[in-house]
Amino acid sequence: MTVINGEVAAGFEPVREAFAASFARREDIGAAVCVYQNGRPVVDLWAGVADPNTGRPWERDTLQLVYSATKGATATAAHLLAQRGALDLDAPVAEYWPEFAANGKAEIPVRRLLSHQAGLVALDEPVPLDEALAWHPMTAALAAQHPQWTPGTAHGYHGRTWGWLVGEVIRRVSGRTPGRFFAEEIAAPLELDFFIGLPVGERDRVSRMVYRKPDVDLTTVPEESIPEDLRDLVAAWRDPNSLSNRAFAVTEPANIDFDSPKVQAAELPSSNGIGTAHALARMYAALIGEVDGVRLLTPETLASATDEQAYGRDQVMVVPSRFSSGFMLSTEDVPMTGASAFGHTGRGGSLGFADPEQSIAFGYVMNHIVNGSDDMRAAALTDAVHRSLGML
Repeated sequence: MTVINGEVAAGFEPVREAFAASFARREDIGAAVCVYQNGRPVVDLWAGVADPNTGRPWERDTLQLVYSATKGATATAAHLLAQRGALDLDAPVAEYWPEFAANGKAEIPVRRLLSHQAGLVALDEPVPLDEALAWHPMTAALAAQHPQWTPGTAHGYHGRTWGWLVGEVIRRVSGRTPGRFFAEEIAAPLELDFFIGLPVGERDRVSRMVYRKPDVDLTTVPEESIPEDLRDLVAAWRDPNSLSNRAFAVTEPANIDFDSPKVQAAELPSSNGIGTAHALARMYAALIGEVDGVRLLTPETLASATDEQAYGRDQVMVVPSRFSSGFMLSTEDVPMTGASAFGHTGRGGSLGFADPEQSIAFGYVMNHIVNGSDDMRAAALTDAVHRSLGML
């Protein structure tokens, strides 16, 4: 039986039980979960193995790459700039980034970048990975790119490009790279163990990821055997020219090794944030209230940041999705604790969110990357938070 380390406040024992079950029945290898309530931690747990190759145990300060849960941190940086009056989310992107106006993009407002409505999910010509990691070649390619749909008429998950798009606006406005801005203006005041661009000295604390292979490759299954509600999605996966595939093929090679030191050291503000569950929960807690004297966003800025901007069929994910200006909003398929909740999931299971109505903030990170609807780890943990709050 896996030893569960850490602390749980009275009343939140169901979260410990669900976390233990994640190792016993739901395939966790190494993981951590943290919950803040009213600005203070009430759950802070970790367990398992950080590196299966060496047996290195998961410690309180083990760092984990969280894939797209990074977007919540980057969105927070953009809204902090808006709060300070340095960035107008409803102004054209080209006001801050003149080159962006090319190919009919002069009128796209910043908010449409944040809410996945800009139509810049793919590139006509992928950028070599080393150049993309160097930043400027990718932002130049995106500035020159024409949208895949008329901006504002649809939305689609900008899985990779979102980070360079929003990150370049942050860089132009602040004069700092998005990772540096986050480090200085958000991580430092809150003492967050979270990085967008990993410092060399932190490398030894990072876990090693393990990727579960799917039991069934649906792209090889005869169409008549595929459940009807999945047929459009599988058809998109099978088509190499679909936006579902092209959105994740903006570099050459398309597959990025996120365990690579050079990838972890680069700034990919959509997908290579590295930190702890405690850091995720603490950041979200500081978005909805005060944490040790620090509050990141005013109630007015938070309302703007979390106001629904896009909902319905996603042009990339081919299923319904719901976004505010940079955050995912609560749906049946996104495991959060209520209608007011906002945050972001990450590939394979990671999750960070806040629920202002419940005064709850949540972070979950893990090194076993499990894709698919059968991954119930985050959902089981959020259900346990529900039970702890007497909501179920």
